Amino acid sequence: MIFKSSKINEFRLWGLLLTMGGMALMIVGLAGIVFNWGQIGKIIAGIFMVIGMISMLGSMAVYFWAGMLSTSTVALECPECGKVTKVLGKTDRCMFCRTVLTFDSRYAPPDMEVADKQ
Repeated sequence: MIFKSSKINEFRLWGLLLTMGGMALMIVGLAGIVFNWGQIGKIIAGIFMVIGMISMLGSMAVYFWAGMLSTSTVALECPECGKVTKVLGKTDRCMFCRTVLTFDSRYAPPDMEVADKQ
């Protein structure tokens, strides 16, 4: 995990980045029309609008996928912070305190208790 957060939160982060990137591309492409660059400005605006729209649709797909994964995960109480968090896969991190959580004792650090699957 790149950012040391829970897997579902990382999927949501990528969805947010795709949304912001798509909006930025569409705004940059609009400069071709606003600053009156003629015919080439309209072409640039059209290209950037299409790429931005594809990025926004990708963002929607990532958010949908994260939502579907979130409905089928196991929710448990974090032993560190006491809040209910969702665990995706064999190991994951708490959404709130980023403590490593696992159901498999092979992946658990030596000082960590293994949660029982409910």
